Amino acid sequence: MVNILMIEDDPEFAELLSEYLAQYDIKVTNFEDPYLGLSAGVKKYDLLILDLTLPGMDGLEVCEEVMRKYDIPVIISSARSDINDKVEALAIGADDYLPKPYDPKEMYARIMSLLRRYSKSKENKLSAPKGDFELKGDTLYFLGNALSLTPAEFEVLNLLVKNQGITQSREQIINTAGTMSIDSQGKSLDVIISKIRTKLGNNKRIQAVRGVGYKLV
Repeated sequence: MVNILMIEDDPEFAELLSEYLAQYDIKVTNFEDPYLGLSAGVKKYDLLILDLTLPGMDGLEVCEEVMRKYDIPVIISSARSDINDKVEALAIGADDYLPKPYDPKEMYARIMSLLRRYSKSKENKLSAPKGDFELKGDTLYFLGNALSLTPAEFEVLNLLVKNQGITQSREQIINTAGTMSIDSQGKSLDVIISKIRTKLGNNKRIQAVRGVGYKLV
């Protein structure tokens, strides 16, 4: 089940959207008061649907606070048609802006699209001890520094990081690294590993497993 936090001061509108989304196994918990919404444990929800015209606190302020404290996708749902509101909301960090009125079908489509993007983004955040490695787009970072890697080096290191601590056979690595030359694969792999080690500062993070392959420790 997808759990959505909604901060919307129109209870009838919130109920209508909640009932529609329920058929897709999406549960919406709405708060009319933005202060209550912010104290409801934002991080336990999968997505936030946020109105801009709220009692006691502007929705843009709510969005700014959420962006500062949490990693959660945000869809602005507002009747405010001023382009400046849209620009500011997106600049603050909102992921989408859907002007009211809208068909619930469109909101459902945007929710699912956004959740898919966030899911892929999380998959790309590689886990490693002390956060040594991180993948952002097509760039691998080591200890916060972007690594300058050739396509083959990137594919090999990316595979090792994703499977940290698990030995990858030479065949697995060569088959995964599609940019490696088919000819003299073994020698090519050894050269690539050597160059990656150099770029990591020769810190022995990549170990050779005799007769099998390599692993990242």
